[in-house]
Amino acid sequence: MDRYLNDDHRAFVRKVRDFAREAIEPVARELDRESRFPWENIRAMGEKGFLGIPVPVEYGGMGKDALTYLLTVQELARFDASHAITVSAHTTLGTYPILNFGSEEQKKRYVPRLAAGEVLGGFGLTEPGAGSDAGGSRTRAVRDGEGWRIQGSKIFITHAGVGEIFTVTAVTDPEAGTRGITNFVVTKPTTDPEAARAVGMGSAEDLGYVDGVRAGKKEDKMGWRASDTRELLLEDAWVPDANRVGEEGQGFVNFMKILDAGRIGIAALSLGIAEGAVDAALAYTNKRKQFGRLIFDFQPVQFRLSELATEVEAARHLTYHAAWLMEKGRPFSREAAMAKLFASELCMKATIQAVQVMGGAGYTDEYPVERMLRDAKVCEIGEGTSEIQKIVIARHLVREAELRA
Repeated sequence: MDRYLNDDHRAFVRKVRDFAREAIEPVARELDRESRFPWENIRAMGEKGFLGIPVPVEYGGMGKDALTYLLTVQELARFDASHAITVSAHTTLGTYPILNFGSEEQKKRYVPRLAAGEVLGGFGLTEPGAGSDAGGSRTRAVRDGEGWRIQGSKIFITHAGVGEIFTVTAVTDPEAGTRGITNFVVTKPTTDPEAARAVGMGSAEDLGYVDGVRAGKKEDKMGWRASDTRELLLEDAWVPDANRVGEEGQGFVNFMKILDAGRIGIAALSLGIAEGAVDAALAYTNKRKQFGRLIFDFQPVQFRLSELATEVEAARHLTYHAAWLMEKGRPFSREAAMAKLFASELCMKATIQAVQVMGGAGYTDEYPVERMLRDAKVCEIGEGTSEIQKIVIARHLVREAELRA
């Protein structure tokens, strides 16, 4: 990995790993059981700068490169995917839209608070009738005086409850198809003000909350249970035109760029889960005996773990290469889809295999692999399903073939 990583990258990964072992590993099982948001650890990560790693220093971030951020997501996911997706969603989905497409006023108003972890952010895209069909949004924004009145609902939104700053998509010109979608920034109070006050982060009333924006039902999920996922409801919510993020009608183009970046984030998260599963399986099979021998000494077990280690290395190259392209400002949509597809399907395979080689022990919550298995599944769904990734890759293949013809 010397092609991608330098000494600063390695030092930062050690910092993240030390934090995860000390603060996350001891509580991950309990948080999962209780489906409880880890406010204390989120505050600690904010204090360490983990919530603003790739944000420029002038906007309150650490000014690190994109790979440092993705390495952080990967390392957190080795211990708990819920913490990893909190950092990933907050950064890629909560901060990037404003940082990349917002006005200078919006950047100065919102990004420093997001980068410092003062409040959490998210992105409102998915709707009951617009999941994989991201252009099928039914949320409407209609001009009203010097602003817009937004009506609609979003589902499966990370941080919809605990977060306070969101970029949402809405149809502003129904006749223009995907060119009639615009992004807006909206604010709402956290659903957990007492916990926010207790840890001293997560709430900023001086943001000026938008009337009509509120969180809906919290999802009771199979995995990522310590991550907050809910509906985000926009009920006759009025925002000034100053809350429009980017040009009118450019919402679809802009959020597709955000999804490309988000896919690398999910690839990194998936890679971390796969690594964590292999770590757990290696540790268990090298101490547990059957028939008078270490489980690891049986050739089928060695074969399984060797194959997984090889595929983890392949996923690492795909993910880091996509991150490198993004950092260099080169096209990376195809590579992001490939990394997300391969890594997400690998983490599902790795967790299943880890449970299998650990036998009954792997099926209990005494070991982390059963939680990792549950956490892995959504990686094949979020930020575009595996099927969507294949469509994206196929379209690139056709275009590349046409250019060669």
